[in-house]
Amino acid sequence: MTKPAQMAQRYHVFSLPPELLETLTPRNLISRPPPPEVSTLVQTVPPVSDNARACNICLGATFADVTEQRSHFRSDWHRYNVKIRLRGGSPVTEPAFAQLVDGLEDSLSGSASSDESSDDSDAVKALVSKIKRTSRSSSPSEERQTPLTAVTWFHSPPSTQIGVYRMLFPIDTPAPSYLAELKSIQERVEGGRKWAMFMVAGGHFAGAIVEVSRPAEDQDSIVSGKAKKKPLKPKPETSILKHKTFHRYTTRRKQGGSQSVNDNSKGAAISAGAMLRRYGEQALRDDIRNLLLDWADDIQDCERIWLRASVSNRRIFLDYENCVINKGDDRLRTFPFPTRRPTQSELVRCLLELTQVKTSHLTEEALRAQDEAFLASKPKPKATPSSAPAPAPEKAKPQRLNKEEEAYREKWSRLLDMISKGRSEPLKSFWEREGASLGGVDALIPEWTGDKRVSLLQVAVQSGQEDVTRWLLYELHADPTIIVPSSGVHQEDKAANESDASNAPLQGAGSRRTAYDLARTRAVRDVFRQCAGDHPDWWDWLGAARVPSTFNQGKEEARDEKKKQRKKGLKEKMREREAKEREREGKQSDIDDEQVEAKPELRSQDPTAPRKLGGSSGAADGIVGLSVELRAKVERERRARAAEARLNILTGARR
Repeated sequence: MTKPAQMAQRYHVFSLPPELLETLTPRNLISRPPPPEVSTLVQTVPPVSDNARACNICLGATFADVTEQRSHFRSDWHRYNVKIRLRGGSPVTEPAFAQLVDGLEDSLSGSASSDESSDDSDAVKALVSKIKRTSRSSSPSEERQTPLTAVTWFHSPPSTQIGVYRMLFPIDTPAPSYLAELKSIQERVEGGRKWAMFMVAGGHFAGAIVEVSRPAEDQDSIVSGKAKKKPLKPKPETSILKHKTFHRYTTRRKQGGSQSVNDNSKGAAISAGAMLRRYGEQALRDDIRNLLLDWADDIQDCERIWLRASVSNRRIFLDYENCVINKGDDRLRTFPFPTRRPTQSELVRCLLELTQVKTSHLTEEALRAQDEAFLASKPKPKATPSSAPAPAPEKAKPQRLNKEEEAYREKWSRLLDMISKGRSEPLKSFWEREGASLGGVDALIPEWTGDKRVSLLQVAVQSGQEDVTRWLLYELHADPTIIVPSSGVHQEDKAANESDASNAPLQGAGSRRTAYDLARTRAVRDVFRQCAGDHPDWWDWLGAARVPSTFNQGKEEARDEKKKQRKKGLKEKMREREAKEREREGKQSDIDDEQVEAKPELRSQDPTAPRKLGGSSGAADGIVGLSVELRAKVERERRARAAEARLNILTGARR
C-alpha cells in the first residue's frame, strides 16, 4: 500500500486490523529519560536452608548464630533497608549498598558500629535524604511530561499513530491499561454494541439508539457466505436503530437562556411570550421523558449513554421519579468535543467522530522533535525551598448564610429599593405581606445594608419621594423624631435645607437632625407641616421632630398673594423707569439738533475757518446713553445737515 492510500484509509474503533493491533504501543514522550534499572543493585538471592538463620528484609543475609544476627540488625545495611521498606521502596543487597555508600562524597564509615546514638548522622541518613530529594525533583517533571487530553494515542512502528477518545473506555481505567481495553473492545458481542445519544439545547431535542458494532451472528453469516462463494454486500459498522427530533419554543429569540432560568434570577415575568415559553419547557420535558420511557428497553441494553445538556436541562433525564437513567450510571458520558444545534445530522456527525480512529503518519524523528518542542514550551518546576516559608495569615472567611437569612436580606433590599425609587403601589402590597416580619415601620435599617440612614422615613425624605413620605406619615404613623446619625448627612443635604430660609429650621453647628432636616424640596417639607397641622397630638412636631411651623392653607394663600403683589409692583416700577429713560433720550436728541443747526451760521460768518465732517468734538457727548439704533439715526442726520451746510456755503461764495 502506498503512503497516500495509507493516509486516506480510515479505521473503525471496534474493527481495527489485527496486524495493526499487534504492533501498537501506548504513545509516550519519547524524549523522557528511561527509568533507572534496579537490576544492577538487586542481585539474585541464594537459596536459604530451613535450619539457617536469615533476615526477612535484607536479601541473602544468613547467620550462623544469634550474635551474628544481632550484629546484622545494628548494621547500616539493615537499617537502610528497613527505612526504604517503610517508604515503599525495595531493599538492596550488601554489594549494592556498598556501591551506594561509595557514591556519597562524605560517606560515613562504621557499618557494624554498636553506637546507636549516631543514627541521625551516619551514611543511612545521607542516603535516605538523597533518595527523598531525587523523588521530589522527579515527580513534578513526571507530571509535567504527561498531559491529560481527550484523545489517547498509540504508536505502531515505523510511522503510524492512531488516536481514540478516552471516553470510550471505562471511567476507572488507568492510562497504562488503555491498550488492553482497546484490544478487548474488538471482540464481537452477542447482539452487537449499542449506544444511546441525546442532545437538548434551546428547545431543540435530538435522540437516537445506534449500533456501533455488528453482532457476532452477522460475522458468522459473512464467513459462511464466503464459504459458499456468494457475493454479499458488506454491512456498515454503524447503523441508526431509532431516532427522534422535535422542537419547542423555550427561549426568546436572540436573548438566550431558558425562561425558567430567567424566572429564577429576575422573578417571574408576566407576558404572553413568557407564558408560551413556560408551556414549551413543560411540554419539552414531558415529550423527552415519554420518549425515554418508550425506549427504556433499548437504553438498558446500551453500552454507553452520551448526553449533551446544560445543568438545568440534565434534570429532564436524571433524578426524577421512575427515571430511566439513574444519576450515578457508569455508562453516562459527555461529548468530549464541541457540538452544534441538536439535529439528526449532528448526531450522525458526533457518532462518526467518536467511532472513527484518528490517524497520523509521523516518523520517530518527527515525534521526538514534537516531544522536545513540547517539553521546551512547558515551564520549569520551581525549586523547593530549603526552609519552609512562614505560613500566610488566614483571611477571614465570609460567613455563610442560611436560606432564612438570605431571604430576610432580600426583603430588606427590595424594600429600600422601592422606597428610593418611589414605587408606591408595589411598596404597599409588599408591606402588607412582609411588614410585620421586618419589624414595623420604625425598625432600624440593618448595618449590613451599608445605609447611613436609620429609618424608612429618612430614606423616603432624602430621596425626595413626596407620595411615599405622605403614606409613611399618615397611614403607617412613622416616627419623625428619630435622630439622623451625623455621618449620614452630606453637604448637598445641608445646601438644600439652607436654600429656603422661610421653611428650613435654624440649625446650629453640632445640633441633632431628624428626617425633616433631610428634606431637599419644599413639597416634602410641606408634607411634614401638613401632618403636624392635621394631627398635632401624634408627635412632638415643633420640638423633637424639628418642624418649624404647621401648615395653614389661609396663611399659605395670603403669602402667595403677597408674593404676586410684590412681583406686580416690581414690574410697574420697571415700566416707569423705562418711560423716564425714553423721555430723557428724547430731550437729549432735541438739544443735539439745535446745536447742529447753530453751527452752520457760525461757519458762514467765517468762511476761512477750518471745517470738519461730523461737527465738533463736543457733539459726541450728545449721544451718550442712547441705543445703537438711535446713535446711527442721529449720526445720519448730522452728516446730512453738514453736507447741506457745505453746499450752501459754496453756492454763496460763487454768487
